[in-house]
Amino acid sequence: MLAEGSEATPVVNKNKRHRKEKPWDTDDIDHWKIDPFKPEDNKAGPFTEESSFATLFPKYREKYLREVWSAVTQALEPHGIACQLDLIHGSMSVRTTRKTYDPYIILKARDMIKLLARGVAIGQAVKILNDDIACDIIKIGNIVRNKERFVKRRQRIIGPDGSTLKAIELLTQCYVLVQGNTVSVMGPYKGLKEVRRIVLDCMKNIHPIYRIKELMIKRELAKDPALATESWDRFLPKFRKRHLKTSEKTAKKNERLKEKNEARAAAGLPPVEEAAKKEKKEKKVYTPFPPPQQPRKVDLQLESGEYFLKAHEKEAREAKKRKEKQEEVTAERRAKRAEAFVAPEEEAAPTIEEKRKRKRDQEQDGAQSSKHQEDKSKKKKKKKRADDEDS
Repeated sequence: MLAEGSEATPVVNKNKRHRKEKPWDTDDIDHWKIDPFKPEDNKAGPFTEESSFATLFPKYREKYLREVWSAVTQALEPHGIACQLDLIHGSMSVRTTRKTYDPYIILKARDMIKLLARGVAIGQAVKILNDDIACDIIKIGNIVRNKERFVKRRQRIIGPDGSTLKAIELLTQCYVLVQGNTVSVMGPYKGLKEVRRIVLDCMKNIHPIYRIKELMIKRELAKDPALATESWDRFLPKFRKRHLKTSEKTAKKNERLKEKNEARAAAGLPPVEEAAKKEKKEKKVYTPFPPPQQPRKVDLQLESGEYFLKAHEKEAREAKKRKEKQEEVTAERRAKRAEAFVAPEEEAAPTIEEKRKRKRDQEQDGAQSSKHQEDKSKKKKKKKRADDEDS
């Protein structure tokens, strides 16, 4: 209770900051949120000009498009877009009307008919009208010339039983459809970028599994808030190129040689020098005179008489030279292949005469050696007797 005439002192909370709410305060606004475009957002009213887009579709899509065209019309009607299916010319077209209020929806409608033409089902193609979904049609037909190689690499995107395609869709949050010479993709912008990279790399002979592994690692790293401000390069796999340039090969060779020499130096061994050192070119003696002028191609032809030959004679001469060269190469290859079939030299079994001669030689050698030993023993005995007499 306060006494009469006494003033109440205001209680100030020192921990709380008091400030006026300003009209430009944007602390609670989500800057990344995409607000839907409503009819009241179009302040200018109906469009003054009509915009339209048309696209062709293949013959095999005609039956399906006829069946689902009512669903296409129903999907575009709330946005004020008119659509037309021309079966004579094989085309679909979309255009703005007086009821259209969103200026960007015509581009979304264009993407929708493009996807329908590329084989995407109506249920999936309608999702492109949402603001958070975009599409990308990747052309892969002109990357690989060889038809068989193209089919093999395109199949690599799909994988066995569609497993690779499913993995790409799960990691990128995109819908992917491989059809003919194009790959149709629907999803967020970040996912579209990743899918385009995977598809183009696959057509350049880089298997999708490498990019899939990278995306899986990135997804796990994104869960850790401590790594938000750090570089992820140390966690990502580094795949070695199989086909290196000459400069890259030389650099790798020098690195290996350096490591080897360091190890040998630590062990107290002399360093290994490169096996194939380029020989230094001998210094040419300087002469003030220029080198003699080399004859031109025409001069050489005039000397040999080739210049005066007719076209068919020249062709016959070239064909003859080519044939002679082919014969030489064929002969060399034939000789090289024949080397494998040459029988090795074998020692022939000794004949009866050779055996007898060898036996006689052995007996003579044995007799000589025994005689030599007897002579030695006799000399020793004589020497012994002489020593005994002297003593």
